[in-house]
Formats: sequence, C-alpha cells, structure tokens
Amino acid sequence: MKYRIKKQNCLPYDKVHEECGVFGIATPEDKELSVAHEAYVALFALQHRGQEAAGIAVNNRGVIHCHKDVGLVSSVFNQTNLDAMPGQMAIGHVRYSTTGKQSRENAQPISITHVKGNLAIAHNGNLVNAGELRREIEMGGGIFRSSNDSEVLVYTIVRERLKCGSIEEAVVNTMKVIEGAYSLVIMSPRKLIAARDPHGFRPLCIGRLDGSYIFTSETCALDALGAEFIRDVAPGEVCVVENGELKSMHCGIECKTSACVFEYIYFARPDSVIDGASVELARQEAGKYLSIEHPVGADVVIGVPDSGIPAAIGYAKYSGIPYGVGLIKNRYIARTFIQPGQEKRERSVRLKLNALRTAVEGKRVIMVDDSIVRGTTVARLVKLLRDAGAAEVHMRISAPPFRHPCFFGTDIPERSQLIAHGRTVEEMRQIIGVDSLGFLSLEATRKIAVGCKLGFCDACFSGEYPVEVPEEAEKNMFESEIEL
Repeated sequence: MKYRIKKQNCLPYDKVHEECGVFGIATPEDKELSVAHEAYVALFALQHRGQEAAGIAVNNRGVIHCHKDVGLVSSVFNQTNLDAMPGQMAIGHVRYSTTGKQSRENAQPISITHVKGNLAIAHNGNLVNAGELRREIEMGGGIFRSSNDSEVLVYTIVRERLKCGSIEEAVVNTMKVIEGAYSLVIMSPRKLIAARDPHGFRPLCIGRLDGSYIFTSETCALDALGAEFIRDVAPGEVCVVENGELKSMHCGIECKTSACVFEYIYFARPDSVIDGASVELARQEAGKYLSIEHPVGADVVIGVPDSGIPAAIGYAKYSGIPYGVGLIKNRYIARTFIQPGQEKRERSVRLKLNALRTAVEGKRVIMVDDSIVRGTTVARLVKLLRDAGAAEVHMRISAPPFRHPCFFGTDIPERSQLIAHGRTVEEMRQIIGVDSLGFLSLEATRKIAVGCKLGFCDACFSGEYPVEVPEEAEKNMFESEIEL
C-alpha cells in the first residue's frame, strides 16, 4: 500500500513569532541561592520570546534533574516543583517552535546521560544543516525523541565529547560542524557553558549576581534578578564557568557578523540592550526615519500595542504630530488565542484590540506597526479604526516588507503566504484598505540600532543571506498526516 503525505493547513497567524529564550546560572556552593527560583524569575522576564513551552534543568552535584512542559512559565512551574529542584547550576528555556511541532518532547532543556556523564542544553536559533546532520546520525543508528534541531546539537556535541578531553573542546569542535544560528547554554556535571555562533545571529549576554555567573538571551532578565550586566558573549565565543571562575575561548571561525536586525524591530523587550544598542531607542529611531521617508498630513499618531508603540512615539516626536492611544489591548487574553473560522478569528481580533473612539473619531490617523506578514490582521485593525469614525487611516511599518523566508530561527512563512510577495506597495495598500502605506527603507533599517557593535542580517527583507541556505526550510515528514 502506498502512502501520501498530507499537507497541513496553515495556522491563521498574521504575526512573526518570537524566538526562544535561554538562561543559565552557576552559583558557588557557599552561597544561599536557589538556582531553580532564579531561573524561574529570569524565564518570566524572557516569556515574550516564546509562549509554547518552558523548562528548567538543575544540576545538583553532578546529577541533573529537568522539569519542562507545554505552556507558559506560570503554568509549568509552581512553588512545589521549584522547591524540589536544589542545585548549584541551572539552565532554562522558553520556546516558540520554528522547527518541530508543539509537544512536550520538543520542549527544552534537553537532558541526557551519555558514557562520559550527564548533559543538558538549551538552544535559541536554527541550524541550516540540521537535516543533513540528522540523516547522518540516523543512518548510524541514532534515535531521536523530538523533531527539533536542538537534539541534533546534543548528538553532535556528545559525539565530539567522546573524541576529546573536555566538554568545552567538544563544543568548539561542534561549532566547526554545525551551520546557522545558535545561542547555547550547556550544563555538564561540573561546568556551565555558553556559546554563540560566529555570525552572532541571536543575542546572548553575561551577568553577575552575588558571586554567581549568569548567561541569558536579554539584559531584561538580568534586571529582573537584580544582576549586574558584564558584557555580551562575542560571536564565535565559548564561555566556561567552573569552580566559580569564568574563562573564555574562541571557536576560531572568523566571518562577518550578522545579528538579526528584527531583534531590534520586534523580538526583544524594549528595556533590553543588545550588543551595545538600546532596543527602545532603536524602535524610536525607526519611527524617526519613517517620518522622514513617509511624511503625511495627519491629526494623531497611534501605535499597534505593544511593539508598534515605540516607533509611533518616534514618528510623532520627529514629525510634530501628536501621539495618542488609539488602540486598547486586552491584557488578559493569551497570545496564543486562536479561533478557527473567519468569523471567529474576526471576533478574536476585537477581543485582543479595540479602537478608542474618542481618540480617532473624525481624525486623520497614522497607525504604526512593526511589520505586516499576511496582512489579514492589519486589515481588521483598519476596519476597527474606520468603524470608530477615523476620517483617514495611514499605515506606517517600522521595517521593510517581508519578501523572503528566514532560516535562522524566525518563523516567517513561505513566500507564497507573504503579502509582499509579488506585490507592489500600492497593491498591498489596496488589500489592507488604508489611505496610504509606507515601509521603512532597508538603508534606514541598517541604521536604527545606534551603538550596535555587530553587523546585521536582514535577509528576510533583502534576500541576502550571510550563509548558504537550502531552497526552503526542511519539514519533518513524520509530523504530517498520511493519506491511505
């Protein structure tokens, strides 16, 4: 009997989804500090980077205990299970899947036992050669429990560990085999390790708290813990904490740095500082350039909560048009609130956002948002504003149009699902129903992160990938239904 893979229906998302968030802490044995509780607080601060699953692994004198599940940090953890996780080291992870389905098996950290000891890993990013490496491991008899590429990382590190004298050497050797985006925190029986890919696609920084060393995706997690920011992990750097001491080495791969510019536009929390640049100020800079590149006569500038607000403030500040609150966000609806069917999806938009009539009625409105993916949600927001009496609605986007998929950890749909694919700005304007539409230029996008020490990857806008990528993102055939 022959089987045919059945294509899955696309989910009705109209927003680029967040990255994963990683965290690690190593504390001296003489310190009274619950690493599990510290990880829990940090993951709360990183919750914006992933709402599908959360997990914490704790190292108690070489024995690693991991607790993880599907759901938000607040639903996965409670006082009881945190109190039951004593230890001197911990790593944590919040997940949004870019590869692999939503399931407990795909939640991180991944914790294993191999012939030389225990190992736990948390990963933010995507490997472009994960499919090739996975096939090689499977043909050698390897068995995978999950469908994400982070497990490929684990197998590769363990394979290298069997051939060398230390876990950090194994990580360096692994970095010479894998390609793509990865910010990692790794826990062995005695060491906490952090590594960042040579391009620096994903953020990773180092902090200090009462004698403990911390690695985390964003500085906002350090602020939540009351920790001191030390520095960012450099692209290609491997940091090792052992016996309370921090040492560093480089993987030896030299290349042009390519930090994801969309971290500054949308992903990161506005109170974070990434590679020397304030996220909040970068978004206001985007608004400034939008006001210069796409001016229009209007009475009020509003932002789409929450990520569109800083750019709206920047647009208002530099254009001289007053800023106002025109859309009210329901803070009690989950970000994953999805209703099947067009009518119910329309209702979900009204549940999440509603227009403030007193702010927009009879006025020419400039609505600023960070991006347009499929265009369906934006069109509904425009209708909300018009129903509330807006005389004109002008849309300004603080990023260039999405025209290309991302292979480095951002959940950008395939080209055919992007509103900008094969369309002019005027055609997009007509589809979403605004009086005018303006996108930030690619040139301006590269200037918004003032003070950033790295170059940028903007391939989702430009199509210029910093490394060779496959023609399309690989999907696991065993996650698709079959037709008999």
